[in-house]
Amino acid sequence: MTPTVPGVLESPRRFCHHQFSAEALVAAKKTTTVSVCLPARDETSTIGAIIETIKVDLVEKVHLVDEIIVVDDRSADTTAAVAAAAGATVVPVAVPAGSPSGKGAAMATALAESRGHVAVFLDADVERFSSHFVVGLLGPLFYDYSIGFVKATYKRPLDGVHGEGGRVTELTAKPLLALLHPALAGFTQPLAGEVAFRRPVIEGISLPSDYGVDVAVLIDVARHAGLGAMAEVDLGERRHRNRPLAELAPQARSVARIILARAGIDTDVSTTEEETAPASRYRTSPEHRRAGVPAMDAPERC
Repeated sequence: MTPTVPGVLESPRRFCHHQFSAEALVAAKKTTTVSVCLPARDETSTIGAIIETIKVDLVEKVHLVDEIIVVDDRSADTTAAVAAAAGATVVPVAVPAGSPSGKGAAMATALAESRGHVAVFLDADVERFSSHFVVGLLGPLFYDYSIGFVKATYKRPLDGVHGEGGRVTELTAKPLLALLHPALAGFTQPLAGEVAFRRPVIEGISLPSDYGVDVAVLIDVARHAGLGAMAEVDLGERRHRNRPLAELAPQARSVARIILARAGIDTDVSTTEEETAPASRYRTSPEHRRAGVPAMDAPERC
């Protein structure tokens, strides 16, 4: 099948988090504003520590982050209260009553509610979180203005064994991308929830409401902006809650559906899995579109 992403097959530009420092990014930042967004559902055990780390390291010690937004996706626990107490602005997911929500809907809400020229998205279930996640994701954007989208990569242990995490990634996303969207086969963590981008990069992109959103954004940004505008940054090791295999089936189905649909293969999508309006409806004002990120000095090699 013909690749759905045009151009020469190549790997994204690659960086390592230790090539960048918060202090260097602040010096390059100037008037650019940064929003850190966390979609969250039932993440009481981890959300507080993540927000406190960002607040202390990247808001108080150095002014790299301008706002922290948590979108509470109908949590049944105290996620919203813990996030607010830690210093985040907490907003409920914006979906009509009775409609299904999901990660994509939470991301859409975060984009509508945040105001930064640059948005950083983080997963809310990460254990032993470090602020280098944010610094690493922002680094390529401040280093090179031609880069508009940064995806994380990392080691993902399962029960302490390296290389065994990311089961939906390895068994569903990567094989289907290699077959149907081979230009994206160079991304080592195509489902990574940790991304950073300039707002104009996602204008016109529709977001699935469910877990297919991460791979949908990856495919659509490559189509609209090109692989040359994309980069991958190694964040080291990522530890999070590993779900039982039975709980991963809906995620795998969502990911497969999106990859097939983006390749023009009809999957008979039900109305509960329809996509949101294009991202151009989010708060992307003329100010956002004009604001660039000035280039910083070249970082050390990875």
